[in-house]
Amino acid sequence: MKGAIFDLDGVITDTAKFHFAAWSQLAADKLGLDLPASFETELKGISRIESLERILAFGHLEDKYTPAEVEALAQEKNGYYLKAIDTLTKDDILPGITRLIEELKAHGVKLSVASASKNAPFILKKLGLFAEFDAIADPAKVAHGKPAPDIFLAGAQAVGLNPSDCVGVEDAVAGVAAIKAAGMTAVAVGSPEELSQADAVVPTTADFSYDLFETTWEKAHQ
Repeated sequence: MKGAIFDLDGVITDTAKFHFAAWSQLAADKLGLDLPASFETELKGISRIESLERILAFGHLEDKYTPAEVEALAQEKNGYYLKAIDTLTKDDILPGITRLIEELKAHGVKLSVASASKNAPFILKKLGLFAEFDAIADPAKVAHGKPAPDIFLAGAQAVGLNPSDCVGVEDAVAGVAAIKAAGMTAVAVGSPEELSQADAVVPTTADFSYDLFETTWEKAHQ
């Protein structure tokens, strides 16, 4: 293993709650929709525009807005979201992640972020982790979002590595599918049933370690 390519939301920090709160506010204020709490899982690991498209489909509003109006709504949601995440600090880093980063760097593993979020640099700076990563893949420059492999391929390319030499780290089904499609080894956090496509699944981020990543990568290449 030469590289570890991380998703952000749900892996490094939990910003999903801020995303859903922002989408719920937009849905109520601008679309006249009340999103059920269960709908949060529908928006996990996908891009801003795709999230909005799913919300519009949920409300049977998919033909009501032009592409320009959809983009404007997505930008408005991002404004709500940015206001919420401005409160992030180092205390919002998920358990075990700071230790994991230290372990990986001590073993010379290259680190990059492959997130659907265009706010990844801002969030990492708020967490005090921006300088710890060698690269951040830009989701605006990839053709297809997760579950397509594009963002993880960009994450590996950004640190000059072959995808097969990398472990991808995720918490979402779409993200794990993207890692596997990229030809990487997948380590996930969450439900083993839900994330069964991953090579290894742990219940919490505190269970991540260099040894887990290296052992999982080695088994995948036997």
